[in-house]
Amino acid sequence: MKVISMSAAMLLSLAATAQQPVYTRAALESVTVYRVGAEMNHKTKITLPKGSSQVVVQQVANAIDENSIQVSASNKVTVMSAGFARNFLKEEDLKSPAYLKLEDSLQAARRELTRTRNNRVAEENTLVLLDKNQALGSGPNGGASVTELMKLAEYYKMQQVELRNSIAVLQEKETKQQEGIQKLEKQLKELSNDPNASGGQLVLQVMSENGGPADLEVSYITPAARWGVYYDLKATNTSSPLQLFYKANVVQNTGVDWKKVKLTLSTGNPSQNGTAPVLSAWFLSYMEIIRPGMIAGSAAYQNRLQSMEMKSMAPAPPPVAMDSMASGVDLYTHQNENQLSATFDIDIPYDVASNGKYHSVTLKEFSLPATYKYYAVPKADPDAFLMAEIMDYEKLSLLPGEANIIFEGMYVGKSFIDPGATTDTLNLSVGRDKKVIVKREKITDMSGVKFLGNQKRQTFTYEIRVRNAKKEAVNMLLKDQYPVTTDKSMEVELLESDGAAVNAETGVLTWKLDLAPGETKKVRLSYSVKYPKDKLIANL
Repeated sequence: MKVISMSAAMLLSLAATAQQPVYTRAALESVTVYRVGAEMNHKTKITLPKGSSQVVVQQVANAIDENSIQVSASNKVTVMSAGFARNFLKEEDLKSPAYLKLEDSLQAARRELTRTRNNRVAEENTLVLLDKNQALGSGPNGGASVTELMKLAEYYKMQQVELRNSIAVLQEKETKQQEGIQKLEKQLKELSNDPNASGGQLVLQVMSENGGPADLEVSYITPAARWGVYYDLKATNTSSPLQLFYKANVVQNTGVDWKKVKLTLSTGNPSQNGTAPVLSAWFLSYMEIIRPGMIAGSAAYQNRLQSMEMKSMAPAPPPVAMDSMASGVDLYTHQNENQLSATFDIDIPYDVASNGKYHSVTLKEFSLPATYKYYAVPKADPDAFLMAEIMDYEKLSLLPGEANIIFEGMYVGKSFIDPGATTDTLNLSVGRDKKVIVKREKITDMSGVKFLGNQKRQTFTYEIRVRNAKKEAVNMLLKDQYPVTTDKSMEVELLESDGAAVNAETGVLTWKLDLAPGETKKVRLSYSVKYPKDKLIANL
């Protein structure tokens, strides 16, 4: 066993401290983006001296959960500690790609301005020289001839005009170049002050047993990235399958541009608390009634029951083969599911700039057998809506999101997909169809008010006309309603429903109509409300 004296240990420590840090750039290999946050994975090669040394890994994210940092090394290198630090563009090697690109543009613009100024000064000096040499030479008789005088005057005039025009053009060019430089300087200043414009760095303390080259793999979680889902719904006509394009908007402000990285999108949340809940004893007690005069914050006020509800999470359904379109992005995207989340592994390398802007990524394309029907509630909206019913939608692992609707080759609006519905059928609104015309009108001669003693009876009658102006037959679900009441002084009577299915509890009437091309159908709704004549009903 070797014994090292205190002074020798101090010398070794000072020698290790005096060693210059080993700087290296981290090449980004892959990124897993969660709904909130992302896991970034880097690789780099370094050459280490034997013994202890400090390694500074540049070009990592500008915000990192330090508890998530994972570092592995080859060639008998032990990582003893890892920490995170911001660089704020202080050194040339640490400047972000966006900053370097802008800095290069500024330097090029300044060089062009210098050339323009040099050309302008040269032209001005030439003009001065020309002005100094305008004295006419003397002839044999002590003066220049008329012919010589005219030639000299024409020459000086032409030269001065040419020089002054050139100077004016250069001055205008110089002004524009100065304005461009000022804009670049302003952008560079904003980028320097933007904390998202620069990446961070990891400071590692490592021990190399033999020294020499080694491979480092670094991974961590950053909160500066996220993705959200949206959809494109396309239908050629009501007899064709519905095409659903499952898409994602990826946005990141990590300070590191993602260049040709392997991208994985996950529905999980790495920041979610992973501790399983534990139930404690549930003791019942009476709640003390707070009476007028009881002061908030007093002992009596504070002595109240406090209870807590725990929400249980149902396990995700087992993986089921999806009927996706075997074309386009499906050839490069693989979906995997487990009990807690689903992931989309994309084989196509992606570029996502660190600028806070959304980058669209297509995940999956589905061709879905759909049952189409029209839906109308003319009391609430005068238009008819085309609805698509999708069965077994649980297989698609959809997330709630907005959908763009393209029907018959035209963009018709937006809808919202809510896969969290409790029904076994997913109803998607494909949009309004102006060729199915719905009109609801009050029939005045069958509506009115009658007084019966101290009672008032109001009668309402409505006629709804539906016209199919399309070239194909349509099926429609038409809904309307009559009022319901729980007040014993009011009496509501449904007088006519014209064959509708009636829900007496909610007052909703539903008609199922089949309309041939060009056909028009009418239905009628009539009801009466009886109540004391000295009363008013606000929402009748």
